[in-house]
Amino acid sequence: MAAMFIDISLVGFMLAIAIMIMFSHRLFAIIVMSGAYSLISAAMFVNLDAVDVAFTEAAVGAGFSTVLFLAAMAWLPAEEKRDKALVVLPLMICVVVGALLLWGVMSLPPLGDPSSVVHHHVAPRYLAESYDKLHIPNVVTTVLASYRGFDTLGETIVIFTAGIGVLLVLTGATGRNPSQDENVEDEDEK
Repeated sequence: MAAMFIDISLVGFMLAIAIMIMFSHRLFAIIVMSGAYSLISAAMFVNLDAVDVAFTEAAVGAGFSTVLFLAAMAWLPAEEKRDKALVVLPLMICVVVGALLLWGVMSLPPLGDPSSVVHHHVAPRYLAESYDKLHIPNVVTTVLASYRGFDTLGETIVIFTAGIGVLLVLTGATGRNPSQDENVEDEDEK
């Protein structure tokens, strides 16, 4: 019951942030709220026992993306131009896709349901065969390192790339030659 309350609260926060992002015209506020949305998504993944996905979401979504957007904001005006016309087609597409997603979620089995299909085929096989085939005593390690090895490698590469990207953005590494920048400044002074 407590987990369901936490899930409902997190989804409520995410919905409130999404609505605030829709109506905000300040780019800085949108970037900060997007980072908060990613952090709440990471908390949702932790609550659903998907810690590896939560770590990736926190590193890439809240960390790297937020820093990258803040760096890009230096090149953009501080306030968005306000469009007077209401665009109906994108709104209708969002409503239809949202309704289809909600309809699809309604047909999913309840979270943690032992009679769910996933608990009848894959999980028992992992539990029964993991030690005999791979001689690794921990089933979670067996699944992450062997059965889902490529997925784990991909997540590790994403996190590593995000970390390197954040370090490059924070250190100001632009790939430009400083002597070329000085030449441009000298020409501007003439």
